[in-house]
Amino acid sequence: MIHEPADASGHSPLVEDALEPLVLDPCTVGGNLDAWRKLSTNALDPNPFFGPDFLIPFLENTGKSGVRLFVIRCGKTGDWLMAAPMGRRRLGLVVSAASSWATEYGPLGTPLLSVEAPKNVPAAFLALTAEKTRRPLIAFPYLPFESATTRAIENTGDWSFRRGPVSMRASHAAGAEGEAQFARAFSGKRRKELPRLIRRLSREGKVQLESHSGGEVPRHFEKFLQLEASGWKGTRGTALISHQNTVRFAREMIAKLAASGRVRIDTISVAGKPIAMLIIMLDSGRAFSWKIAFDETYARFSPGAQITLFALERNLQDPGITGGDSLAVPGHPMIEPLWRGRLSYGTLLCAYSAPGHALQMAAKYDMALEGGMRKVARKLLRRTD
Repeated sequence: MIHEPADASGHSPLVEDALEPLVLDPCTVGGNLDAWRKLSTNALDPNPFFGPDFLIPFLENTGKSGVRLFVIRCGKTGDWLMAAPMGRRRLGLVVSAASSWATEYGPLGTPLLSVEAPKNVPAAFLALTAEKTRRPLIAFPYLPFESATTRAIENTGDWSFRRGPVSMRASHAAGAEGEAQFARAFSGKRRKELPRLIRRLSREGKVQLESHSGGEVPRHFEKFLQLEASGWKGTRGTALISHQNTVRFAREMIAKLAASGRVRIDTISVAGKPIAMLIIMLDSGRAFSWKIAFDETYARFSPGAQITLFALERNLQDPGITGGDSLAVPGHPMIEPLWRGRLSYGTLLCAYSAPGHALQMAAKYDMALEGGMRKVARKLLRRTD
């Protein structure tokens, strides 16, 4: 349970006068919205899932009432210097901690840390979190370990840091490195096979590969919802449209991102009918592959691979994109052969006391045990499909 500050303003005397800590309900930030948006666009490492346009619709529609937005701001200017949604959650099978609120809908746990933040800001953020949650262990799940934000947190004195089990997921670079990755992906057998499948697909009707942005996005997102629901996610009840709360959140979030030009939908259509769609979120030069769907009746034409490769090519053509994160599970059989970069990530465990250090060690093994059990479960599910 998160404890609110003692006074009505949300202030705490926790840190020096130059820095002001705040604890806010993310869905009712009031006059702080502009400061939150400014930090989101001025973060050392972008995270669209911790910005207001994603987080507010998500929390309003998923009922996470225990989540609070922890903030360190400049006492003189009011500018936000570091912020993240925090709550209390179990890290593995047993151990719980105060944790940033990264989920399967937004598997990126990087706190928003301003490029202008003084070096003491991460320490102030950790101190605020420890005080208000009364937890000696703080976790940042889904955290890219090679990021500048991670380095800034780990340089904080008086805290102990351990990294949980490391995972690798597909990503891609930009520029010459990105072009080299694309060349490796689109070579050999794949260089012949994918165009051949497109030619075969054209016998079904005119094939179009398109990108939609701005005001076009909400209309095409409705097509995405139907396409996703037509496949196995719809059968299992995990498609966005399968539940009122998830589709309500998704529609509101996509509309907000579209209005500011921060989302793109790539589409392959045959005779005007979408057969593969990929939603790309755009934030401060980074492209995040959020959701993919394809018509399973066209599986013989590899529509998922086709749209993934097309999205990579579109990203490389955009001079404003400095790299991409697939957000895919490690070892994804379709995306990893195409997006050839690799991003290492995991949970950063931060402790400040003897009880915290003990929990830190226990959490690392707890997460490893749960991860092993999940792998076994996934293998069993694949055998039964």
